[in-house]
Amino acid sequence: MTADDKDPNHSRIKALTQELSQLMGPNAKAGMFDEMFTDLAQIGIENPDLGDHKLIHRTIKELREALNMFLPHRAKRKVAVFGSARISDSHPNYKLAQELAQGLASKGYQVITGAGGGIMEAANQGAGREKSFGLNINLPHEQSANGFIANDPHLLNFKYFFTRKLMFIKESSATVLLPGGLGTLDEGFENLTLFQTGKCMPRPIVLLDHENDNYWDRWMDVIGSVVVEQGYASKNDLSLIYRARTAQEAIDRVTSYYRVFHSLRYAGDLTILRLTQPLPADRIDELNSEFKDIITKGTLQATPPHKQELKNNEHPELPRLSLYFDKSTFGRLNQLIEAINRTK
Repeated sequence: MTADDKDPNHSRIKALTQELSQLMGPNAKAGMFDEMFTDLAQIGIENPDLGDHKLIHRTIKELREALNMFLPHRAKRKVAVFGSARISDSHPNYKLAQELAQGLASKGYQVITGAGGGIMEAANQGAGREKSFGLNINLPHEQSANGFIANDPHLLNFKYFFTRKLMFIKESSATVLLPGGLGTLDEGFENLTLFQTGKCMPRPIVLLDHENDNYWDRWMDVIGSVVVEQGYASKNDLSLIYRARTAQEAIDRVTSYYRVFHSLRYAGDLTILRLTQPLPADRIDELNSEFKDIITKGTLQATPPHKQELKNNEHPELPRLSLYFDKSTFGRLNQLIEAINRTK
C-alpha cells in the first residue's frame, strides 16, 4: 500500500486485506484478491468523495450479478442483438428480428438483448425464455423489460451503460444490428471500435434490415465516403462488417464464422488461432502467401497448444495456427479468419 506503514491503522488494513484474500476459496488467486482489496482500501483512505464510493460499489455489484448470471451458460455461444425499441410488432424489422433469433436458437445459440421493446422484444420472443438474456438499463423514463424476458432469472437491470456494454461484448460471440436510434448506433460503433483496436476477440458483426429498407446502406455510404475516403479509417476496416439482407443470411454469417475458426488467444507477441479442424499444409501455404502483409516475422504455422494454454487447460484438444500478427490491421485479421473458414 502507498500509505505510510508506520501508521498503525494503515498497517492493520494491510494485514486485514492479506488475511481476507486467503479466505476466498481454492479457486481464487489470493494475490489478485489482495490487490483488489488493497485498491478498495486505498480509495477509502485517499478519496473522501461519497459519490465516487457509490459509483465503485454499484459498478462492482452490477458486474458481480452479471458474471454470476452468465457463468453457468458460458459453454453456449451467444449473439447480442441490437435495434430500435420504437417499432411495433407489425413492422417488417420486428418480424425479421424474431425470425433471426428463432433461427439462431435452433442452431444452439443464445440471444442477448437490451430487454426493451421493439427489436429487443422480437429477439427475446423468437429465441424463447430458455435461450434469452435481457440486460435492461434504468432510464429516467423507466424503460421496462418486455413481456418475453420480464421477471426472468436471465434478466438484469443496470444503472450504468458502461457495465451493461461490457457484459454485452464479454458474454457474446457475435453481434447483429438492426436499424435503430442513437443507442443502437452507439453499440454498433462500440463493437467496431473494440474489434478494430484489438480490445475484444474477433467476432462477426452483422448489419441486418428488411429487403425494402436502406438504413444500413445509407450508413455504409457515410462510413465509406466520409470516414474511409478522408483517411480516418482504413478500407480494410470495412471488412469488420457484414451486410445481410435476410435473417437466414445473418444466421449463416454467424454460424459460418465458427465453422473452422474457434477462438483466439494472445501469448506475448504470438497470436494463436484455435480451430475446429486441422488445415492441410498446402492450405497453410496459401494463407501465408495471401496474408504475409500482417505477419511481422516468421510464417503462419500449425502449432501445439502453448504452455500458457496448457497451464489453464484452454482447449488442449483443438488444432492451432500461430503467427506473429502486427496487432494493428484487424480488418485483415478478420479476412484471414474468413479465409480459414472457407477451407473445405
